[in-house]
Amino acid sequence: MTARMDPYKASPGAMKPMQALEAYIHQSGLEQSLIELVKMRASQINGCAFCIDMHAHDARKAGESEERLYMLSAWEESTRYTPRERAALAWTEALTLISQTHAPDADYEALMQHFSEKEAADLTLLIGTINAWNRFAIGFRSVPLSERAKAA
Repeated sequence: MTARMDPYKASPGAMKPMQALEAYIHQSGLEQSLIELVKMRASQINGCAFCIDMHAHDARKAGESEERLYMLSAWEESTRYTPRERAALAWTEALTLISQTHAPDADYEALMQHFSEKEAADLTLLIGTINAWNRFAIGFRSVPLSERAKAA
C-alpha cells in the first residue's frame, strides 16, 4: 500500500487540534490500558491497519497482555475483561457504529454503572477522536509503522 498524502504536512493546522484532543485524553484520568483497548477496538471495527498496529504496540508498552489483545475482537465472549472495560467496549462499539446502533439505552446504562459523568464524557471524546484518526489514516492510506520499519 502506498500512502496518498501526509495530513501533517498538508494541513498542520488541522492536525493541531487533533493532537490537543489526544493530550487531553491522556491527562483525563482514564486508565492507559483502557484508552488503548478502546482505540484498538474502534480501529478493528473501522478496519484501520495503521491504528491497530500503533495501538497494539502502545498497549503492549503499557503492560497489556498478548492474550487480551488477541481476544479483543471477541471481548463479549471472554472473561479476560473487567466489568468497567466491558462497559467501555460496548460503548465504543455503539458509538463507532452509531448509524446502526443509535447508542442503545442498555449500553448507556452499563456505562454509567462503571463511569462517572466526567469519565463517560471523556470516554466519548476518546471514541470520537479515535474514529476521526481512523478516517485520516484510512482515507490517506497511512502505512503502519511496523511495515514502514520493515521496508526501510
